[in-house]
Amino acid sequence: MCEIPRRETLTVEFKSDVKRLSDSDLLDVVVAFANTQGGTLYLGVEDDGTPTGLHPSHLDITRLSAFIANKTVPPVSTQASVLQADDQQILQLIVPRKDTIVATSSGKILRRRIKLDGTPENVPLYPYEMATRLSSLSLLDLSAQPVSGATLADFSPVERERLRSIIRQYRGEKTLLELSDEELDKALQLVKQQDGKAVPTLAGLLLLGKQDSLQRLVPTAESAIQIFAGTQLRVNESFILPLLAAFEKIQQYFVAYNTSTEMFVNLYRLDIPHYEPLAFREALVNAYSHRDYSMLGRVIVQIENNGLTISNPGGLIQGLRYDALLEAEPRGRNPVLADCLKRIGLAERSGRGIDSIYGGSLRYGRALPDYSASSTEMVRVFIPDNPPDEPFIAWLAAQQAQRVQPFSIYELIALHTAWQEQKISADALSDRFRLNLPKLQATLENLVATGFLQVSGREKHHSYTLRAQPKTNAVHESSPALQADDYVVLAGQISQAVRQQGRITRREVAALLHINPSQAYRLLDKMCRREILQRQGSGKAAYYQFYG
Repeated sequence: MCEIPRRETLTVEFKSDVKRLSDSDLLDVVVAFANTQGGTLYLGVEDDGTPTGLHPSHLDITRLSAFIANKTVPPVSTQASVLQADDQQILQLIVPRKDTIVATSSGKILRRRIKLDGTPENVPLYPYEMATRLSSLSLLDLSAQPVSGATLADFSPVERERLRSIIRQYRGEKTLLELSDEELDKALQLVKQQDGKAVPTLAGLLLLGKQDSLQRLVPTAESAIQIFAGTQLRVNESFILPLLAAFEKIQQYFVAYNTSTEMFVNLYRLDIPHYEPLAFREALVNAYSHRDYSMLGRVIVQIENNGLTISNPGGLIQGLRYDALLEAEPRGRNPVLADCLKRIGLAERSGRGIDSIYGGSLRYGRALPDYSASSTEMVRVFIPDNPPDEPFIAWLAAQQAQRVQPFSIYELIALHTAWQEQKISADALSDRFRLNLPKLQATLENLVATGFLQVSGREKHHSYTLRAQPKTNAVHESSPALQADDYVVLAGQISQAVRQQGRITRREVAALLHINPSQAYRLLDKMCRREILQRQGSGKAAYYQFYG
């Protein structure tokens, strides 16, 4: 006996076979499943889920599978099984999701959707929807396509200068600044040659287009910013602007509302913002570079008391899962536009902007960004604004001071989870965060080797804990921040002491300046790096003299 799902869904269909389901109706279901998310057809089941049996002509599942493959373009390979349900024979037909657009051999192209009453239906896939489908499969780059009716006169000199200014500001490719306007357009694929003329691409219009040209030629290039204070809407502005101008406008609002608090770790000041600026920038750039410009809708930024939400039209690229983005291969809906944003410096050049988005929360001990509200038609990321974990921030800053390279996203996840839960394991971390297990195991072993974690348990059941527990008194609410002038004063006092006694130790510096030994070490190390002092000896016997 098999158990039939209780109701029809986007991926489940019931079809009666008492009067024999027609071949065309059968193929319609198969094609619609293949063009959406795949699914399972239960043939011989009524709409209410009651099994009523399979027509004898459908009992030969080998012949049925061959018929479906021969009548679909490209061929769809299905998995058919005859099952028993309430003493009735039914057919379970599993249809895979295809990485292309599928049609019946007669030319019908369908997809599945959910009606307002919550039940599914199969509807035509219209020509205007095919661009969306192909871009979600990474088979069509809309941003690389020339825009019908557009000319170079639609490019704005103001936006050209803004583009060059952003390259300088965000340290993009310097060689781009040496190019003429015509060379720059070609290098960034902002134009394509058609009949001997340079025609703006969608990427070109999005970056350099005049506002009235965008409204006429790309009306989907709309953005919005909403800022709430409790239930009161303080800011609600929608606009169609060139992408870089829209980015700067939203960034201005973000900077104004992204206040920060100060925290002092030893002599160093740390600013703790509500949202890490780099994480916000990457999330916003992702929304623009991965949105579906063939769909109506807006890139919307919403700032509320409990967090920040950025959403854009167009679901995740097929094959990506919102709960496994950290392991996803960098793939974009608009590769040419995404490449432009990387080369001018706005986006992470490795394509791993998701690491910056997650890392921006982890470094402050906050909850991770949440993509669970995303759908097949919308990507939505929520970045929580929960209180920062100040002891963790202080501890992490102290650990980072011992390294040259910043912590990787794998290391941040491991350290943050170990801080919260005291004990972690590779298997549990891999399952929770959908991380590559061998890579995670290597990361944990490296953290052990470098002294951040300690391991216990048998080889196959290793668990890890933090080696150095934090000292909460490392956070000083009233300590002065170490500004440039402070360093000069403190270094001058150390130099005067060295002149008087010929040498100085870390303990003597701590006593002289009324600071702890780790603060003294940082000051002495900085003076050594600037070749003011040089260290002699090691361990407790170490001392410092003037350089040379």
